[in-house]
Amino acid sequence: MKLVLKIIPVVFLCLHILVPSQKITFDSLMKKARLEIYDNPDNAIRIGKYLIGKEHDVHRQISIYQLLSTANIAKRDFDQSLLYLLKAKETAQKTDDMKVRTSILISAAIQYQQMELFSKSLETLNEADQFLAKLPDNLPEKQIETARSYAIRGMIYKSQLNPEIALEKFLTSIQNFKKVKHKQTTYSNMSVVYYNIGYCYLNLAQHEKAHQAFIQSAEYARKNKAKSLEAFALKGTAEMYKQKKEHETALQLLIKAEDLSKNTGDLILNEGIYKEMSENYLAIGKPNLYQKYSKKYFEMRFQHEQNELSSINHSISDHNLETLKKSSEMKTHYHYITAIIAVFGTLIIVLLLFLIFRIRKQNLKYRREIQRLIRS
Repeated sequence: MKLVLKIIPVVFLCLHILVPSQKITFDSLMKKARLEIYDNPDNAIRIGKYLIGKEHDVHRQISIYQLLSTANIAKRDFDQSLLYLLKAKETAQKTDDMKVRTSILISAAIQYQQMELFSKSLETLNEADQFLAKLPDNLPEKQIETARSYAIRGMIYKSQLNPEIALEKFLTSIQNFKKVKHKQTTYSNMSVVYYNIGYCYLNLAQHEKAHQAFIQSAEYARKNKAKSLEAFALKGTAEMYKQKKEHETALQLLIKAEDLSKNTGDLILNEGIYKEMSENYLAIGKPNLYQKYSKKYFEMRFQHEQNELSSINHSISDHNLETLKKSSEMKTHYHYITAIIAVFGTLIIVLLLFLIFRIRKQNLKYRREIQRLIRS
């Protein structure tokens, strides 16, 4: 594996030399990176870092930063993900492209939702909705971003234990994803949404509907060869079987999920798999295996919480910077308004003085005329 990783930069260099068009090189490497986001995020990050060092086009830079942010989310490294997302937002200030700015805002909302900063996520979604409203209805980007927006809202309601409302949002998300003509670009997203739909049905004790949703999730994951998403779907199915006390069946699915997720580095996925495995081993009376996977679960949970704490610190710093920026803008706006009021006030005073002197001059003229008439 280490040898492969050492060879990869050389392969990139060869591709750069052999492919005559820079566009083809960029597109082919980005395609490769996107395909590996969930199953081999480290390699996707390696590609992204290679590209960002050579790219000067603003739109491509934004795409690379979003790729790096998403790949780090796949690893549950929210700290690094947030840093790249902030770079994408900063770079986006250089463009007026509504599609790009909407996409970044929704990516930011996903980040905040993952960090359980729900109010910040909803605030960002509302901001993104303003850009979405300006895009044509038949634009694929509008359909995709609308679907993502509903999916995030659904996840927030699901986290807040409102499965009925969450289901409504998720189903609307699926409807919008199905409107996109190039379906392959939506497979991974649809897998994630169906996975969450499955858990909503589990919370409502509707096991058959949950099972069908997890099957759909796994099918869409396989269409995009996203092993980690397939592992999530298997974990969900296993939890359904655990609730039905079919622990052996649940363990078979979890063992397969563990194998699929071994290269992903997804802390939350591994944490969930180990938790389910420990509980199922405890239920069938295998204390040694229970202790083994319980220990792994707590290790993953600790690492996950450390990453979240680091990310929240960065989020607070970013929030403070935004507040400072808004405060500065308000001060500038206040000074601007004050200057305008002062100018208008001065003009009004000058005008009033002019009118006063003019009237006094006319009155003096009339007085002299009256005196002249009296003398006559």
